[in-house]
Amino acid sequence: MGMSVIISDAGEDDAEQILKLQYLCFQSEAALYGDWTIEPLTQTLQSLRQELTEQCALVARLGGEVVGSVRGWVDDAGVARIGRLAVHPRMQGHGLGGRLLTGIEQRLAATGRVRVYRLFTGHRSLGNQRLYRRLGYQETGVVEVDRRLSMVTLEKSALPEDLPSPAAPTLAASA
Repeated sequence: MGMSVIISDAGEDDAEQILKLQYLCFQSEAALYGDWTIEPLTQTLQSLRQELTEQCALVARLGGEVVGSVRGWVDDAGVARIGRLAVHPRMQGHGLGGRLLTGIEQRLAATGRVRVYRLFTGHRSLGNQRLYRRLGYQETGVVEVDRRLSMVTLEKSALPEDLPSPAAPTLAASA
């Protein structure tokens, strides 16, 4: 009998497992850019615990093991900033990243303040870019950090596309 992956809010008691997962998952990013000092690899348990009290965070659990996580928050301008999406290597390719990203979008949207979702990834992180584009994100900019790394910004509107614009007339039918 197989177990299902459950996505739920992360708590402070998840911090150690999230930090270990983050460290495992961001090894490939560090290798891709030749930079082992990236923040996901150097973050302390104390700073992660602080983030978990200040931000919305989700985890994906397989039994008692955290196999995925993501964090986000909404700034004063209504920009939902999403980051640290991590899925255990053995769980990748099964839609878990998409489920976590959709889940954090829904949690952040529940604040009623989100007008746009924004996330970042490295220019060589093509798998990440494919996932984000598949979920409706579009590239809005690229900033060169150093000669090895450029950060790609991707955004998605939080406004439903199927709503008529306020200036559009509404047609009514009568029998």
